[in-house]
Amino acid sequence: MQKQSIFGRIAQLAKANINSILDQAEDPQQMLDQMLRDYTNNISEAEASIAQTIGNLRMMQQDRDEDARTASDWGTKALAASSRADQERAAGDEARAAKYDNLAKVAIQRQMQAESEVRSVEPTIASQEQVVEKLKSGLEQMKAKRMQLVAKRDELVSRANVAQAQTQVHDALKSIDIMDPGSEVSRFEEKIRREEARVLGANELAASSLDSQFEELEDLGEDLEVEARLAALKQGRKPDALGDTAAEIESSTYHGA
Repeated sequence: MQKQSIFGRIAQLAKANINSILDQAEDPQQMLDQMLRDYTNNISEAEASIAQTIGNLRMMQQDRDEDARTASDWGTKALAASSRADQERAAGDEARAAKYDNLAKVAIQRQMQAESEVRSVEPTIASQEQVVEKLKSGLEQMKAKRMQLVAKRDELVSRANVAQAQTQVHDALKSIDIMDPGSEVSRFEEKIRREEARVLGANELAASSLDSQFEELEDLGEDLEVEARLAALKQGRKPDALGDTAAEIESSTYHGA
């Protein structure tokens, strides 16, 4: 029962469809780690059980070989006793001849008994040899399956790390997206634009005040020209000479001031 149980477990694990199991798992990596632990434990148990089975088989084979040697030894003794009996009979000693014949018969009986034991154990040994070969094959399949699990686990871990790195890069790029109104760059750009708008407004306001000052100068110049022309008229001068007069009046006005 124990051997059958071990063989059944090995066969079940060796035939397991890893991909199908992973498809049904909520956490494939955790499932793989658990499967690896189970496989490792089962492989250790299987190795111990198979070693015991092989040991039992080797002992049966040794016992069979010993029985075969015993049968051969008794056959040799039977032949020797029979030959001695023939010699004694040829010498005319029937009593001694009968004695050795009886010894030959006993040896033959022991030989037959040993041969019977050899024949009786042969089917069991043959069956155990098949079981051991199946167990060895199943164990090798389990080890190969475990290697697949290790490779699959490493692949999934690598893919998970890559996916995590891609997610981090994506999040980092998103955080500095200049088109995103909520990003730091966009907020800084908006701050600069407000500052630029303030400067534009201040410049426009300054320009407006400067224009007013120039307009006042133009009004002053016009008043001076009127005064100059009036003064020229009073002095009886012609209007085409008013330019010099205006200049004189403006000069005198500044000096008087």
